[in-house]
Amino acid sequence: MVRDAETIQAEIERARDSLAAAVDELTTRANPKRVVDEGRRTLAATLAEPKVKYSLIAVGALVGLVVLRRLFR
Repeated sequence: MVRDAETIQAEIERARDSLAAAVDELTTRANPKRVVDEGRRTLAATLAEPKVKYSLIAVGALVGLVVLRRLFR
């Protein structure tokens, strides 16, 4: 099957547009500020869960008691 120059040119332009869109999407996804912001939101949501929050409070209280016990021994 013989392809003419216009068909080949159109295919090249479609491929170029597709690659440009992919590069733009990767640039947006890999933006360091966006990655950090998303990490902060995820961490805040995780720490807001009751089982995580109360577990951390319990561990902190336990560590505080151990430190106080060692100080006054």
